[in-house]
Amino acid sequence: MKSKILRLLPALVILAVAVAGFVVMRATRPEAPQVEARERVWRVEAVPATPVSARPTLILYGRVEAPDRVRAAAPVAGRVLEVLVRDGDRVAKGAVLARLDPRDLEPRVAQARADVERERIRHRHDQEAIKQERTLLSLAEAKLARFEKLKNARLGAESAFDQAREEVARVRLSLSQREQALAEHPARLAQLKARLAEAERDARRGEITAPFAARIGKVEVAAGDQVQPGQALLNLYSSDALYLRARVPALYAEELRAALARGEALAARAAFGAATLTARLERLGGEADARGVDALLRLEQTDNVPIGAFVNAVLERPVAENVLVLPYTALHGGDRVYAIAEGRLAGTRVERVGELRDGDSVRVLVRATGLAAGTLLMSTHLPNAVDGLAVEVLPQ
Repeated sequence: MKSKILRLLPALVILAVAVAGFVVMRATRPEAPQVEARERVWRVEAVPATPVSARPTLILYGRVEAPDRVRAAAPVAGRVLEVLVRDGDRVAKGAVLARLDPRDLEPRVAQARADVERERIRHRHDQEAIKQERTLLSLAEAKLARFEKLKNARLGAESAFDQAREEVARVRLSLSQREQALAEHPARLAQLKARLAEAERDARRGEITAPFAARIGKVEVAAGDQVQPGQALLNLYSSDALYLRARVPALYAEELRAALARGEALAARAAFGAATLTARLERLGGEADARGVDALLRLEQTDNVPIGAFVNAVLERPVAENVLVLPYTALHGGDRVYAIAEGRLAGTRVERVGELRDGDSVRVLVRATGLAAGTLLMSTHLPNAVDGLAVEVLPQ
């Protein structure tokens, strides 16, 4: 037992020395520096609040159309003799566009003229015949009077008297029909002349001409085609009066209508290919649906714009006074901006007036009644922005 203790004694001594050394080192160690808690400061960009007058803009998606669009149709059944234009051609007023075969039109004119001449001949014959029928009536009435005297004197037969009375009735009926024919002559002649005028009009329409300086939209027939009355041959439109028809949200319709009533000019810009088109709001539709109200904008450059083209336009709304023009990154939650005062954020609610587009640049227009001009507004979007957050404005 004693030998066991002697063997463990060195280990115990070493352990005791180690414990004593640890205690001494701990007692004599230097104190750790105290950690100072520092608030994080967010570095942001800012813009001064500068109230201005600006025109909010509105994006419109519409289609080009022509109100003065003419559909040239065949007046009668016939064959197309020739077509002198093609799709997209520009033509002057009075230019011949197509012709129908005159052999399909002239017979109707000749027949109508013959009907008018026949009625005139018939009228002259009726005028001559009525004189003879009146003479015959006088003779028949005299004959009836003689037979009536003989009958009353019991010198003539009853049958002869009846035959004379029948003859008078027949002559009177013929005379009445002749007088009726003469009375109806002006109406019949007017009707036949109307048919002649219609046939002559259709014959003139066999040569299709442009009613105004126009652009050909689409040619639907070719030379040699057989067409029926009313069948479309081609359509054309005045390229000097093209409109962009677009839907305006009902929210803005009354504002635009009031501006038009005041005589305010509301301009719009649209890109079509490499060209920039300008337009002017001319009127608003009288009906609305869930998509809004139709707006008609008259295009000012129409040389190379086909009808039916879909165009995106930027329409200027009436001037808004005392608004702030800010980048969208300054807007938080849709209706809140943050002012910077003494390195801290202070939130302010604003009213969104619209947006301002200048090429590819899009900024928001807001109105804030509680902000003084010159107040710095944070233009960096911070998802964790709250009132009192410490910030540092980056140099411009």
